[in-house]
Amino acid sequence: MNRPRDIEVAGVRVPAFMYGTAWKEDATEALTEQALAAGFRAIDTANQRRHYVETGVGDAVAAAIDHGVITRAEVFLQTKFTFARGHDHRKPYDAAARYGDQVRQSFESSLEHLRTTYVDSYVLHGPEHGVGIGKGDLEVWTAMAELAASGRARCLGISNVTADQVADLFAMNVVRPAFVQNRCYARTGWDREVRSLCRQHGIVYQGFSLLTANRHVLSHPDVLLPAKRLGISAAATVFRFAMDVGMLPLTGTTDVKHMRADLAVFDVPRLTDAERNAIEAIG
Repeated sequence: MNRPRDIEVAGVRVPAFMYGTAWKEDATEALTEQALAAGFRAIDTANQRRHYVETGVGDAVAAAIDHGVITRAEVFLQTKFTFARGHDHRKPYDAAARYGDQVRQSFESSLEHLRTTYVDSYVLHGPEHGVGIGKGDLEVWTAMAELAASGRARCLGISNVTADQVADLFAMNVVRPAFVQNRCYARTGWDREVRSLCRQHGIVYQGFSLLTANRHVLSHPDVLLPAKRLGISAAATVFRFAMDVGMLPLTGTTDVKHMRADLAVFDVPRLTDAERNAIEAIG
């Protein structure tokens, strides 16, 4: 069984490949169990019923623990707080409550769903508005920082942000995120600006939709040539590239064979500088 290598983030050991559980609906529990059995040790979810079934993740982790596949300490659980605009009618908090109370209600709900007393990473699912970091964001972040200070959220992160929003957050006198998680498009240099800011500030960039947002890349010669040289798939080459440029990639595959193939990327040699630069410039 392949296992993802660990990296250290804010004193916490984090598996360097994550399984994402968005859009899995009734299959969430079974697919999460399969991912854990295949070797994934980091699971991403959110307390946002619109796109996630957080209870399915909790049931899968509990089953894997009961069956001796993992211990709680061996699995890295990441979940998220989502502003009301990102939910449908199934909100895990009182939408009329203050933002800090919404965070605390959502967090307690997540602990119940995930059957745990702490999460390894707690992520703001996206700023309140598409531009800037506003008062509401700071209220939410302050409440999240209190959870981190209590030890019940070991790391903090923020997702779905622009480079300007990342810069604004970094410029404020607040607890720094350990992670930034974005959908990663080749057409923007694989989110080059945000990745650059993360690198400057020692933040780990988590990239999702690396395949689904870049299907055209999988047939590009600059991906196919190193794939042929290394004897791996185009998808594996994209993940190898992501790791080589310092990303922590997510995969949401529903195919067990692909899960194992994705984890096998850790045993694949790094791309050459020329290959890496060519893939980075595809967009």
